[in-house]
Amino acid sequence: MTSIPAPSPAATPPGARSRPRLLGVLVPATQRRDLTELTDRLDLSSGEVRAKRSAFWAMLVLSGVIAVAGIITDSTATVIGAMIIAPLSTPILGVGLGVVTGRARLVGRSALYVLGGMAVVVVLGWLVALALPQASEVVTNSQVTGRTSPGVGDLVAAFATGFAGAIALARRDLGDVLPGIAIAISLVPPLGVVGVCLGAGEPALAAGALLLFGSNVVALVIASAVVFTGAGYAGDAAQARVDSGGRRRPRRVVVVGAVAVVVVALPMIANSVQAALADVWAGQVRAAAEEWLAGTPGADVEDVFWQGTDVVVEVRGPGDVPDVATLQAAADDLVPWDPEVVVVHTVGERVEG
Repeated sequence: MTSIPAPSPAATPPGARSRPRLLGVLVPATQRRDLTELTDRLDLSSGEVRAKRSAFWAMLVLSGVIAVAGIITDSTATVIGAMIIAPLSTPILGVGLGVVTGRARLVGRSALYVLGGMAVVVVLGWLVALALPQASEVVTNSQVTGRTSPGVGDLVAAFATGFAGAIALARRDLGDVLPGIAIAISLVPPLGVVGVCLGAGEPALAAGALLLFGSNVVALVIASAVVFTGAGYAGDAAQARVDSGGRRRPRRVVVVGAVAVVVVALPMIANSVQAALADVWAGQVRAAAEEWLAGTPGADVEDVFWQGTDVVVEVRGPGDVPDVATLQAAADDLVPWDPEVVVVHTVGERVEG
């Protein structure tokens, strides 16, 4: 009786034996890039180094200019264009690959590209804001306000986008989805907002935009580390070290990733809680404003919203409004940090308490 020989281990694609079942489905062996190919895509200091670096810096500067222009003009379409051509995701995912494969130099080089890119875009935004005659008006447009108060939802979206980006890079057949992923993971626009807010003298808003960028970076690194490990690249790198006479290095991806998540998630959770409390306090100030206007015929409260740490009360009415000091005292009793109350009347009168 003839026996059927067992398949040779060499017939199994590299990394396939170490991949969990789920990652084997998401990154099938027939479409999986090998480690050398993936490294060439993510390491800006390997292969055609001069071409890679010139492309990175040229596209980064142009993306920064487009993003800042979109922020200044409050143009969503322009900002989306900046997202598509932004190359910052390449070194960020390179950090993830370096962590997985135990290559400290790849992590360090990629991190330097990220830091250099951050500095370039922030300086661009800062210079443009300094040149504007009324930079304070820019920080109230939707492109700025939408990126200065990140919450837990932004972190969840960043992780999902990071997983999608890492899977697309690990597979040869998903290159077409990368532009959509670039739009979903906002990297350059928040940095443009940081620069604009710093130039306009709003460091608190700049810190919020920087937190959004930092959370996106951490999510990309952790998600890529999970995908690349599950796709077998950690095993490939370890085997390559053994074959070259070295030894397997202990991996601390889980510990490092958990610490990074906590560091980023805590301020974002705190920001989400603060936003919820701010909505509650705005509702209480609105009730106080309606009581404040109760004796004024035809006067109504149209809206109450936050502008930084100040609370703005929009009032519609044919006559004069009561003394704002009364409403200011009520707001001081309701809100812990005693915000300045700004009443905007429909006729254009602006009264500050």
